[in-house]
Amino acid sequence: MAITYLKRGKSDAERSDDDAQTRAVVEATLKDIEARGDAAVRELSEKFDGYSPQSFKLSQSEIDALMARVTPREMEDLKFAQENVRRFAQAQRDSMLDIKVEMQPGVILGHKNIPVQSVGCYVPGGKFPMVASAHMSVATAAVAGVPRIIACTPPFNGEPNPAVIAAMHLGGAHEIYVMGGIQAVGAMAIGTETIDPVHLLVGPGNAFVAEAKRQLFGRVGIDLFAGPTETMVIADETVDAEICATDLLGQAEHGYNSPCVLLTNSDKLARETLAEIDRLLDILPTAGTARVSWEDYGEVIVCDTYDEMLAVADDIASEHVQVMTDRDDWFLEHMTCYGALFLGARTNVANGDKVIGTNHTLPTKKAGRYTGGLWVGKYLKTHSYQKITTDEAAAEIGAYGSRLCMLEGFVGHAEQCNVRVRRYGGVNVPYGEGAPARDAAE
Repeated sequence: MAITYLKRGKSDAERSDDDAQTRAVVEATLKDIEARGDAAVRELSEKFDGYSPQSFKLSQSEIDALMARVTPREMEDLKFAQENVRRFAQAQRDSMLDIKVEMQPGVILGHKNIPVQSVGCYVPGGKFPMVASAHMSVATAAVAGVPRIIACTPPFNGEPNPAVIAAMHLGGAHEIYVMGGIQAVGAMAIGTETIDPVHLLVGPGNAFVAEAKRQLFGRVGIDLFAGPTETMVIADETVDAEICATDLLGQAEHGYNSPCVLLTNSDKLARETLAEIDRLLDILPTAGTARVSWEDYGEVIVCDTYDEMLAVADDIASEHVQVMTDRDDWFLEHMTCYGALFLGARTNVANGDKVIGTNHTLPTKKAGRYTGGLWVGKYLKTHSYQKITTDEAAAEIGAYGSRLCMLEGFVGHAEQCNVRVRRYGGVNVPYGEGAPARDAAE
């Protein structure tokens, strides 16, 4: 393989945040919330957000007043994006079928897809009001049929953000709370005097929110372990440096540690993109953030062949992968590790983040190797069931089960089978022994 790095980001060791410190802060905070409930939540909100309303839960009149501040144009845009999210989520839901199979005469197996009974949706908003995250979590949960959807978002500039609240309400949230960070995630998962705990937590957040979800996993379900936003541009000379640089910096503005990678087989395009990034960083209003991400986490990798590009892309397993080549569908067919693909120069990651309909809560930190992103199926639990309807089937399955239980030494298990063999098959199996094979019984 001939792979050249024209620019490298920080090493994996350098990239790791102070995880131990974050873990300790989160652990202590969650314990405090569990011990002191609402009082702890209020203190944390005052400390980190400077926000202490009479009630963190918004009343319907407060929701109505906030929504009235959203302009008609903004409301139309919100509804357009949310309808796309709903339609795609519904198509996904329609693909998930309950099944019922008669394995052999009298033996029926099946599964049912049952909605999670309550979900807590976290919508970030301290730095940017993440309106789109409300569509992705709340509206998708509503399509899944979750009967209790609660949503939390931090105050923005000292008050609830009207557009975020509108998106939560239109999406189908049953309860809306204005709180952020560990206190929001902890309150939803653990519960307080005024908030009943949920069964599942979803939504992106900062390092403390991500760590809180990690520590709460098991007590509640979570969508996935999420880190900083990542983007990769896979490009050849069918596109130019301007579009490559724009797509890289468009995601770098998320935070100071958002990895962005250009992967190309064109040394010329790679060098021109480096120059174009320098030019754009002088005029981009969010360059203060994007520049740090690019300098510390940006990479430019030049390969000789498309196969090499594919191998490197699957190894990095980026969250967002923008493919702009003469063979975009080839990458769709062959790539196996990523969060979401954005195929062709007409497509872009921002569309996926905000409006096009696919979910923007996606795996990071190589998690695309073992999971996809948030989708309607995450809110559904697939439960199996079994039913034996004839005496003959009960005796036959029971005999096999009895012998297999005895093979493992589980005598009590075997007796569960044996009692059916005796009762429904008329075969006298001595207590504590395996059922005879059919030919011996006959």
